[in-house]
Amino acid sequence: QEQFVESGGGLVQPGGSLRLSCTASGFTLDYYTIGWFRQAPGKEREGVSSISNSDGKIHYADSVKGRFTISIDNVKNTVYLQMNSLKPEDTAVYYCATVELVGATGIYYGMDFWGKGTLVTVSP
Repeated sequence: QEQFVESGGGLVQPGGSLRLSCTASGFTLDYYTIGWFRQAPGKEREGVSSISNSDGKIHYADSVKGRFTISIDNVKNTVYLQMNSLKPEDTAVYYCATVELVGATGIYYGMDFWGKGTLVTVSP
């Protein structure tokens, strides 16, 4: 029963903003690292951002650095991804998942639990 539920996706124009939510169901986020991932049609899944609930360490992919902000609310058991200055290339299904390790190069390892995803479409 342990899983995530993502929400907040939708259609937005370039330059617009969206805030995605990832709520854990059946477990709490204590001591977890939570990552946001995305997959666009015809492209491989990529890690977007992560946050550690133990030490607060945050990582962003170079493609979103300066535009996206990840945060966590332990009262609501929810991780957020604030996405600003959205570009068409941000169009993808966005997922959240637990992460065992964020490597020095930014590669994520050990994604054990996933949500179903939420679709973000950036189009004029």
